[in-house]
Amino acid sequence: MHWVAAAARLHAELEPYALVTLVEVRGHAPREAGAKMVVSAAGAWGSIGGGNMEITAVRRARAMLAAGERAPELIELGLTEHAPSEHGRQCCGGQVRVLVEPIGSRPSVVLFGLGHVGTELARIVSRLDVSLHLVDSRPDILTDAQRADLRAGAATVHIHHPPAPETVLTAPGLVPSSAHVLVLTHDHAEDVAICDAALRRPLGSIGLIGSRAKWARFRVRLHEVGHDDAALERITCPIGVPDIAGKHPAVIAVSAAADLLRVLQKNEPGWPA
Repeated sequence: MHWVAAAARLHAELEPYALVTLVEVRGHAPREAGAKMVVSAAGAWGSIGGGNMEITAVRRARAMLAAGERAPELIELGLTEHAPSEHGRQCCGGQVRVLVEPIGSRPSVVLFGLGHVGTELARIVSRLDVSLHLVDSRPDILTDAQRADLRAGAATVHIHHPPAPETVLTAPGLVPSSAHVLVLTHDHAEDVAICDAALRRPLGSIGLIGSRAKWARFRVRLHEVGHDDAALERITCPIGVPDIAGKHPAVIAVSAAADLLRVLQKNEPGWPA
């Protein structure tokens, strides 16, 4: 697989990887400046020239990924019999500089409800570099033009219309444990079912649209199905930035998106990428 295709696949699958680039060559080297490769925890695609140079860069890339590092690093290596090496000598006679750029996995956001506010919020979040799951039990809620617009941004957009929206959270392997969930459906019964399912698994954050009175009623219902006060602290309600006032859907969506960005900056290393 070409390194470009590998990077695209890893990006889509939310798997961290590093881009390794031969940025400078002085003298003789196996590859020219600009040669690239992609390295993940378990694989590598492309080549910067093999030998000690490449193995050193690959091992450093994997160590940076394992440590969650985000800053790029420049490595300088000699390709002579006198240069120090760990993985065999390269006697090409040159000197190279290799740039290792760790690229973390993208955050996942799961938005339940595509009514007036949900659609406005989905459009904003679709412009971010995230994996975005949009869930609504109504299959005809979005027009073709809206679907195309949501898929025109930087996000990878997945649209789901299950009869029971909470099943998106219980489906194996669909939503990662680091995902950030926002609940704003048209039906309070759906909201409660989604909150219940969200509390029964690890997640990055859970947000629920609504007033304090709505949340007080929801607390009672969630207590009744087995969630204690400590569990309910995982849910933020209401969502949004408190000092942004207004009830227009676009205003609420901007407020909720701003609040989501604060959550991402707090919980996602290296955000924004």
